Amino acid sequence: MSDNQNLLAEQRRALILDEVRRRGGVRVNELTRKLNVSDMTVRRDLDALARQGVIEKVHGGAVPVVEASTHEPGFEAKSALELSAKEDIARAAARMAVPGSAIALSGGTTTYALAHHLLEVPDLTVVTNSVRVADVFHAAQRAGAAGNQRPGAATVVLTGGVRTPSDSLVGPVADQAIRSLHFDVLFLGVHGISVEAGLSTPNLAEAETNRRFVQAARRVVVVADHTKWGTVGLSSFARLAEVDTLVTDAGLSAEAREEIAELLPGLVVAGGPESAGGQDG
Repeated sequence: MSDNQNLLAEQRRALILDEVRRRGGVRVNELTRKLNVSDMTVRRDLDALARQGVIEKVHGGAVPVVEASTHEPGFEAKSALELSAKEDIARAAARMAVPGSAIALSGGTTTYALAHHLLEVPDLTVVTNSVRVADVFHAAQRAGAAGNQRPGAATVVLTGGVRTPSDSLVGPVADQAIRSLHFDVLFLGVHGISVEAGLSTPNLAEAETNRRFVQAARRVVVVADHTKWGTVGLSSFARLAEVDTLVTDAGLSAEAREEIAELLPGLVVAGGPESAGGQDG
């Protein structure tokens, strides 16, 4: 695999993580041959992945970390993961927002990244259950009041509800607010996505709120980096058949891309070539 010797560290680590998850474990000497890099480079990569909490180092190699389906990391913990992938996804997804449209953004660190790019789209009406996402727009509006106003600043509606560890507002109050609304497009962050479980989250109340979001949207665009593929949370809230487009990053394996392209109308691989699933505009 000599073509991979000059891969950026993050791309190389994505390949290692995919290999660990697919095979259930790998050895250092296997990775050095596969990636055509030094033993020390592989060990540094494994150290970095272990610090992210996605693998566990064992003697001579690594195995995947199997989290409880009810485990829900906090916003700050998730913010530190896959930063460049989230930026690539956010830029690609922002191009799908039409000026003057009504959109919804669920909670999550990827939708938080997306919110920053949506500031450039004029005259949006944005409904969100994410405190962090709402803060992005409100901060821009405060800057505008100080003389730096962007044309066509968004109208932002923040639902009420009970705050989760990821700073989303969920529960009956949020559900009731969303039930009466209609969105042109929903940008949806997820904890996990798989063929069998569809879209899932470890939080039961968040699952119900996300279900309401999906029901209220004409188009559903899932924004999820490659590490979310194959992850399953406690509660499923939507089938893959309910998703119009998945925007992910170039770290997604070729096998997964082929599988997704057969199941979804649209697949956008940000930061890399789009798959056969097509790209929504």
